[in-house]
Amino acid sequence: MAEQIVRVACYSGYKGDERPVRLYFREKALEIVETEDRWYSPGATFFRVVVDGGDRYVLRHEEAQDVWSLIGYRAIA
Repeated sequence: MAEQIVRVACYSGYKGDERPVRLYFREKALEIVETEDRWYSPGATFFRVVVDGGDRYVLRHEEAQDVWSLIGYRAIA
């Protein structure tokens, strides 16, 4: 899967864009029901999330540019 720029709505708690809550992909809004994992690299935060329906996505947030990318996907069987 090629990396794609996506739009993401976030929960903002004690800091901005704390975690994703909705993913806009292929003209559909997908509600994120669980954040399974989060990890950090210099300048970016990664999230493995589960959307309503069970599919899993890996998102990368480039903090300096405020750009979200979809870097992985797994459909439920």
